[in-house]
Amino acid sequence: MRATASLLTAFGLLLGLPAAAQPPTDTLAAVRERGVVTCGVTPSTLGFAAPDSNGVWRGMDVDYCRAIAAAVFGDASRTRFVTPTTQTRFPVLQSGEIDVLLRTTTWTLGREATLGVAFAGVNMFDGQGFMVKRYANVRSVRQLDGKSICLLPGTTTESITAEYFRTHGMSFTPVRVETIEALRDAFVAGRCDVFTLDVSALAAFRASQGANAEQYVILPEIVSKEPLGPVVRQGDWRWFNIVRWTHHAMIAAEEMGLTSANIDARASASDPDVQRFVGTTGDLGRALGLDNRWAAEIVKQVGNYGELWERNITPIGVERSINNLWTNGGLHYAPPMR
Repeated sequence: MRATASLLTAFGLLLGLPAAAQPPTDTLAAVRERGVVTCGVTPSTLGFAAPDSNGVWRGMDVDYCRAIAAAVFGDASRTRFVTPTTQTRFPVLQSGEIDVLLRTTTWTLGREATLGVAFAGVNMFDGQGFMVKRYANVRSVRQLDGKSICLLPGTTTESITAEYFRTHGMSFTPVRVETIEALRDAFVAGRCDVFTLDVSALAAFRASQGANAEQYVILPEIVSKEPLGPVVRQGDWRWFNIVRWTHHAMIAAEEMGLTSANIDARASASDPDVQRFVGTTGDLGRALGLDNRWAAEIVKQVGNYGELWERNITPIGVERSINNLWTNGGLHYAPPMR
C-alpha cells in the first residue's frame, strides 16, 4: 500500500497536483466540516455531467453526487464539482481533492488492485462502441481495418481497441487526443475516420450535435463490458458504505415504487420495507452514521434510479435495456435494506 501511495504521489507531482495534499482519513467528517460533497465528473458529457445554459450542472453523475449530499446533509444542493481529465482522475481522488469520482469510470480488477480505490457499485452497464460518419458507408466494426481512430490515451478504451483489432487480424492508426472535448473536435474536423468511446458517451456526443446528429452512426457491435460507477478511496469503509448504499437506495426505491412525487405520501404505508426505507422503523441511517431519513431524502430531492435515467439518459437516445431492474429483464438489483 505504501509503494502504491508513493507512486501515486509521484504521478501527482508530474501532473502538477499539490505535493502537500493528503487524503482525509475520515471522509464523512471532512465532508461535514467542509459543508459540501466534492465530486469528480466529466467536463462536458451530455446526460452525465454538463453545465446547462444557466451554468447549473446536470446529468446522471451529477445527480449521484447530489444524492450523496442528500444522504449526508439532507440537502442535495450541497455539492461541488471538479472536472479532472482521464489522466488525473485517480490521482485527484487519491490526493483527497475530491470525495468521490463519478467520471464515467470503468470498474476493473487492475484499478482496484493497484490504485488503492474501490468501486461502490455500477450506475450504468455500458460497453465500448465505434462511431463513423454516415457518408463513410460503414456498417460494421469489421470494415474498419486500416482506419484511423480517435481515442483517449491511458484509458481502457485504448487497450481494448488494440486488443480487438489484434485479435481479429486488423490494423488501425491511433489518433490520441488528451481531452474529451478535443477528441470530439478532432473527429468532427476529420483528423480520424472513427471515434471510439463507451456507447453512452457516443450517444451523448451525437445528441449534442442537434440538427447534425443524423450525420453520425454508432456501429452495432459492442466490443467490451464497461461497468461504470462511483469510485472512492480504499480504507475509509464508512464512506464507501455511504456511497454504495446511496446507489442501492435509488435502485430499491424504484423496486418499491417510491418516487420523488410520492415518497411523502408513502411514508405512512404499513409495508415494513417502506417503513425501514423512510426511517420510520429501524436505525439503518444511524448504522451508516447518517440520519434515519437519509434514503427518503435521496428520493424526495433527487429521485429513484428510473427517474434519473428518464431525466438524463433517455433524452440522449440510449435505451434502458440491461440497465432495467432485474424484474424487467435488466441487471440492476438492490440488496435488502434491513
